[in-house]
Amino acid sequence: MIPRYSRPEMTAIWDAQSRFRIWFEIEAHAASAMADLGIVPREAASVIWDKGQSATFDVERIAEIERVTKHDVIAFLTHLAEIVGPEARFVHQGMTSSDVLDTCLNIQLTRAADILIAGTDRLLAALEKRAREHKDTITIGRSHGIHAEPTTFGVKLAFAYAEFARARARLHAARAEVATCALSGAVGTFANIDPRVEAYVADKLGLTPEPVSTQVIPRDRHAMFFATLAVVASSIERLATEIRHLQRTEVLEAEEYFSPGQKGSSAMPHKRNPVLTENLTGLARIVRAYALPAMENVALWHERDISHSSVERMIGPDATVTLDFALNRMAGVIEQLVIYPDRMRANLERLGGLHNSQRVLLALTQAGASREDAYAMVQRNAMKTWEHGRDFLAELKADGDVGAFLTAADLDAMFDDAYHLKHVDTIFARVFAQA
Repeated sequence: MIPRYSRPEMTAIWDAQSRFRIWFEIEAHAASAMADLGIVPREAASVIWDKGQSATFDVERIAEIERVTKHDVIAFLTHLAEIVGPEARFVHQGMTSSDVLDTCLNIQLTRAADILIAGTDRLLAALEKRAREHKDTITIGRSHGIHAEPTTFGVKLAFAYAEFARARARLHAARAEVATCALSGAVGTFANIDPRVEAYVADKLGLTPEPVSTQVIPRDRHAMFFATLAVVASSIERLATEIRHLQRTEVLEAEEYFSPGQKGSSAMPHKRNPVLTENLTGLARIVRAYALPAMENVALWHERDISHSSVERMIGPDATVTLDFALNRMAGVIEQLVIYPDRMRANLERLGGLHNSQRVLLALTQAGASREDAYAMVQRNAMKTWEHGRDFLAELKADGDVGAFLTAADLDAMFDDAYHLKHVDTIFARVFAQA
């Protein structure tokens, strides 16, 4: 995490005070459950709650203890005992460090997922608003970066909306999968802790008990979580790449908002660069990079090892903080995106009507020409436009082979751009039916 690419709400989930607060709540809820079962005195459980709940944990003191113990959970428990007093002997009864660490991590990931879902909602709202605004703004569609057939800018944004609606669903599923709790003790057999304690703590913390925890929660859950974040990041990059292309000087159909006082280049005062979407492309690479180590964490030794621990201490904060920043930055880009319909129309018309080539091809086959002959007729006239700048419609009308099948009036009718947009409303109805 670095401040440049962080938002406070997400970074707060991962700070030391928040982590120790979660650790305390896990231990205190477990003590309450044990008190209900008659395992620890109810008075002791009350003292643990009362003194711990009002405490501010001394992060430096815990670090000082850890320098001796070389064990973070023991360091925390020692500091908690300094706060609670003699009743602290009833803390951590039958539990192991992984019970605290894994349950805490999953709480952090579920809270992070909630923020990511909110960021996705903001982006979806921006995409829908701008898509409806430009539902009928005609532009050229491109395949391989080359002019293809007309679409609308609204359809482009509707495509992105549908993609991020899927992202939202995936984030919900990833959250549900990682929202488990383990308080099963050494090697996960519940030998020294009642399973009812785990169920109680899970309920209090909004989690579900892990069916088999083997002392650690299975890391396939976390692998899926981080893989989901990587897919969402890839969707951000796809949209960012689209905007970067559209902002190229030769295209300039849309561009990032350029604020008063903003500078594009230290050397060239005229520059207005797509710095936000370029930044998003880079951030997406970072989030994707965290998916692989999360998958490698799945293969732990026997009932547990801690090869996953150092990985998760890094990728948990970094992946969620980075994606949160990226989602909100992308939402801001879309909210303020400057769109140039006149430039879209000019680019559409640059190739002299070539975007109607398929319609002419199909009309020729409907009129009796073989597909091979029809393709040859259309292509040879298209190449005159492509290579020499001639008017495509005029060349078709002058071609006797074409004229044997289609009249000039037939050809004129095929150069109506509205033809290409007749199902835009259908697309919007599909995409925004539940919006």
